[in-house]
Amino acid sequence: MDFTYGIDDKPEFGKLLLFGLQWLAVSVPAILIIGGVVAAFEPDGSAIAYLQKLFLLIALVLLVQVLWGHRLPLVVGPATVLLIGVIASMSQGVGVINSSLVIGGVVLAVLAATGLFKYLKPLFTPRVIVVILMLIAFTLAPVILNLITGEGAVPVVYNFVFALVLALVVFIANGLLKGVWKSTLAMWALLLGSLTYFGLFGTFIPPSAETAFLALPGELIAPLVAPEASVLIAFLICFLALAINELGSIQSVGSLLKAENMDTRVNRGMTVTGAGNALSGLAGVIGPVDFSLSPGVIAATGCASRFALVPAALALMAIGFSPLLIGYLGCIPSPVIGVVLTYVMTAQIAAGLMLGDENNAFKSFDDGVIIGMPLLVGTVVAFIPPALAAQFSAATRPLLANGFVAGVVLVLILEHLVYRKRPE
Repeated sequence: MDFTYGIDDKPEFGKLLLFGLQWLAVSVPAILIIGGVVAAFEPDGSAIAYLQKLFLLIALVLLVQVLWGHRLPLVVGPATVLLIGVIASMSQGVGVINSSLVIGGVVLAVLAATGLFKYLKPLFTPRVIVVILMLIAFTLAPVILNLITGEGAVPVVYNFVFALVLALVVFIANGLLKGVWKSTLAMWALLLGSLTYFGLFGTFIPPSAETAFLALPGELIAPLVAPEASVLIAFLICFLALAINELGSIQSVGSLLKAENMDTRVNRGMTVTGAGNALSGLAGVIGPVDFSLSPGVIAATGCASRFALVPAALALMAIGFSPLLIGYLGCIPSPVIGVVLTYVMTAQIAAGLMLGDENNAFKSFDDGVIIGMPLLVGTVVAFIPPALAAQFSAATRPLLANGFVAGVVLVLILEHLVYRKRPE
């Protein structure tokens, strides 16, 4: 595939801004969707500050990656797999979650910087990776359901019907749109879906008049509390999945662009991602990862220049310094967020199925068991009622009530122990 601009080419200023705007349109929805879910757990009045810190962190990691890390045109966003760990560990307190993010980020950075991560790669066979990609989507189903049904002035049935119609429109648009329009569909769904929802139900509440246009997000250092072993283990498993996501994203773009020195790019990129996650724990926000949707944006725009992401990073940073702007962006109704998250997770499932097909991961009945059982068990655990989860001890709840962790542990056991002698 031929590109108008290569990895290290610098487009003219006007085109650089245009390409940067397109990358910005891809970045903002992910930050709002995933960050908004976690920010909803923040105490009253602090959701805007949370999103401010998240925008600033993502902007910083993106700049470091394209200029000094993997040096590839890869968009950065909040890690969905960490969202599962954060939600499952909320009962332990934010201090425990923050410390777990710091430790997990440091471990990932050290493994990547020293080259030790290569010794973990044999664990992640194509079948294990397929399960991990699909588990992220399946175990987020309870979160999506809660977002779609919503709470507040609008009856639940209205929210549910609205979400079904919007989801139908979004997936039809996904099949009809091409190029940049398809790459930025999430942004258009958030914008037009929100306007439609406000028009139908009149629920729009703007930020208060006291909200500043420009201001720092308040306390930049979050509380830290030493995590219990179960919480730390759960997060380390999530970080293993994050590492596979990061590795796949870097390699997919590197393969598309035929980039040189890929081993160095991978190690440096994963090191920066690990350091970014450690920093996210110190700041008290969800950690970052490179997104695998980047090849689609590159193919749609014809621009493979890493410098096109610099204007996008600077714009994200500017948004992070504006509580008023984030206040307006944070008004997106929860059913709209639920629908767009469904769209994003459907793409995640599709990526898992494509990966399995490309690597011949489905060749026998046993392969189906290795993939199907962890997906089913993980989904069932994700839907455990809160009353049942509360009966687990506080020390074991982050492991036993975490559907993603249960699914990953089970697929590793099936792949490497139960069926370890099965010929490839």
